[in-house]
Amino acid sequence: MWGVSYWVFPIISALCWLGMLLGLLISWNVDGRPHLASMDATQHIAYISDVGAGHLKPLFIAGSCVTTVFLDLSFLSERLLRHNGRLARNTTMIEKVLSGLSMVFALIGTAGLILLSIFDTLRHHMLHDIFLLLFIVGYVVSAIFICWEYQRLGIHFREHAVLRNSFWIKLVFILIEVVLAIAFATCNFKSLFNAAAVLEWAIAFIFTFYVLSFFVDLIPAVHTKGHRFSNETEMQYEANDHTSAVRQYPAGRNTVDSQRTLTNTEVMVERPKPAMGSNF
Repeated sequence: MWGVSYWVFPIISALCWLGMLLGLLISWNVDGRPHLASMDATQHIAYISDVGAGHLKPLFIAGSCVTTVFLDLSFLSERLLRHNGRLARNTTMIEKVLSGLSMVFALIGTAGLILLSIFDTLRHHMLHDIFLLLFIVGYVVSAIFICWEYQRLGIHFREHAVLRNSFWIKLVFILIEVVLAIAFATCNFKSLFNAAAVLEWAIAFIFTFYVLSFFVDLIPAVHTKGHRFSNETEMQYEANDHTSAVRQYPAGRNTVDSQRTLTNTEVMVERPKPAMGSNF
């Protein structure tokens, strides 16, 4: 059984975000897809911010706040678990710097999302657009730094597929979101508001999967409760044993007795294999 652990943070964050988006979208459709006050005269599809600027603004603010708070808790938990050795430790200073930068830009994205929900597009259009830019750029840049960190971790801990899986999930998120964000900005610039609205909803829903990717990062900590991540793998044990044996018995000795002694030595220094659950 997994039990309640750090992995619940991204789950709560993703569910709140998805629930808020569905609430806004379903409400607008149930109301008959009305032309809202903040919509352009030629616009027929509402932006998220158009719906969130009306009577559902409390839902928009609450959903944004809860989503970002629990997402930031996911970031902090991941950092804490790596520091305590319950996830793969950062082995170099640059990995720690990358982790710190990812958290800084995540906080920028957090501020952007909360503020854009408060300063709605109907009453504070320019501020809303600025905070929207902060939200998108903050989390995309944060994801870039996380990918960079995981790429370096994956070099040191090649045997752990979870690092590769998380890296690819986040990389795909970055590529898709950047392409959609460019298309969104282009459509807005060309006054193609309906296309831009569809792209905004798509960007928001895809963000859900990015949040859920932290579940992949945190779930291994369930298996290391009360243990620490082992930096020395079984392969490293064997390599160290072989190196010690070679140093003790140079290549020039090739007699049967020396081979027998070497074999006995290797048996004596063989280390116990680590438990399956102690790596992560």
